[in-house]
Amino acid sequence: MRFEISKVLDAIEGRVSTDPWLTRAVLDLAEVIRYQDIDGGRPASLLRLGMVIDALARHLEEDSVPVYAVVHRGVLSDADLTSNERMVVRRWADDGLVEVLDNPGGRMLEVADLLGLPVLSRARFDGLRGRYPWVADQPGRVVAPVPAQSGPTFVAHVGGGGAPSAGDRSVAGNKLLTRHWRCPESPCALFGQGGGGGAFADLAAVSDRSPVTQPPPSLRGGVPTCPRHGARLSDAGPRPRSAVLAVRVGGLIRRRFVLTDSEPVLVGRAPEADGGIVLGQWLNDEARRWISRSHLRLELRVGEIIVTDMSTNGSGIRPNGSMVEAERVPLAPQQSRVLAEGEMVELYPGVQVGRPDELPAGAPYTPASVMAEAPTMAMRLPR
Repeated sequence: MRFEISKVLDAIEGRVSTDPWLTRAVLDLAEVIRYQDIDGGRPASLLRLGMVIDALARHLEEDSVPVYAVVHRGVLSDADLTSNERMVVRRWADDGLVEVLDNPGGRMLEVADLLGLPVLSRARFDGLRGRYPWVADQPGRVVAPVPAQSGPTFVAHVGGGGAPSAGDRSVAGNKLLTRHWRCPESPCALFGQGGGGGAFADLAAVSDRSPVTQPPPSLRGGVPTCPRHGARLSDAGPRPRSAVLAVRVGGLIRRRFVLTDSEPVLVGRAPEADGGIVLGQWLNDEARRWISRSHLRLELRVGEIIVTDMSTNGSGIRPNGSMVEAERVPLAPQQSRVLAEGEMVELYPGVQVGRPDELPAGAPYTPASVMAEAPTMAMRLPR
């Protein structure tokens, strides 16, 4: 049992991130782990985060959905969690995977506003409507997980509607994400060297955190500030240019990834290069034979995405998401071209790479569950 729970917590950890380009929703971790109605279990359980992540993945019809979690400092010593769960949350804090704060609610809304993310919460935030008017005005922007027979689902918490849907980043968010920030407190897991100097400092990374994955600073009186230390951040220069791409296999977005102007990304059956996007686990036998180990090279040059076919069989370009074969433009081996707006690269029928919002929607498959390794638990069903 203990081994199974450790495995599922490891799976959940892979979906917790403060990366501003890849996260798909923001939540208060303390609220989620204490939401007993989800499973009718003990007062606090970190496994409930996995249930909410699975619900979000089902709702978005997308695999590997990361969430941006903020957590009250008291959770680090919450006696209702197991010692292993407290240890895991502390490790996440030390590694900069979650933000540990005294006031998670305000920061949760700030992150949602800066990044254009939906909020997963049961709180109403009435006192913050003046600062974040969308709390009242945008239906579906704040949604709450509720119990259902097949696991948690989401309903609109304010206004009408009901779907968690990301909006555009705010003007302030776009500005903040063009710069690389430094915290004067050392070490700082969010805006400095990896590892926060906590209980797991000896296991934490010692290299600088990539500026691409830095979370947005907190704005206090218009001044960029470290949300963890409350210290004013210094501007360490521009961040690399970035573009978010996604892999779609069998009608389902399997993974999003970030392309920067600092290095290319290889996509294929099993690319050997660090940071390569491995497709093999999602392919059938015929697709594995067709798609090369390193099939595509993607580069970002002056804001344009350059795609180069490195395979033996070639690829194709689909304009405007069209599946009409006559409109497919061949991309021969060793050929390069700019991936224009609305275009996606097709490595093999049903295997595409493109900008996430431009990939066709509609998935015949259920996303993989982070709870697959969880032990069977007795659940209290509503009467």
